Amino acid sequence: MRILIDADGCPVVDCTVRLAKQYKIECYILCDTSHVFEKDGAVTLTFSKGADSVDFALVNLLHPGDIVVTQDYGLAAMCLARSAVPVSQDGMVYSDDNIDALLLARHTARKIRNAGGRLKGPVKRASAQDKAFEDKLRALISAE
Repeated sequence: MRILIDADGCPVVDCTVRLAKQYKIECYILCDTSHVFEKDGAVTLTFSKGADSVDFALVNLLHPGDIVVTQDYGLAAMCLARSAVPVSQDGMVYSDDNIDALLLARHTARKIRNAGGRLKGPVKRASAQDKAFEDKLRALISAE
């Protein structure tokens, strides 16, 4: 098992790397050239900017059982197809049971925005979200 982080816009990079070091698990941070990540205990892989370039690179690196930290539903769906374990930055584990509904919600929101509608943005991140993520990541690591 390894941990791969879709790091562009990810608020739990430090927590993830810290847990990977604690449990002696390989950790990879994947980002594009507009972000710079250098964290002790993780290997940073940087890819050119472009639509989904980091996502496709991450999927190509996956092994079954790897944990992937991402907030991208499309990437999570590709990870599930590769027998990886995708988890959101809030600690929600993506699964075959919830991914279709999440993708439909994303599609519906895009249709509303394209039609000129407005949707409420995300709320400010709370410490409870960080705790929920850390607890879930520990549980996923311990389950292996």
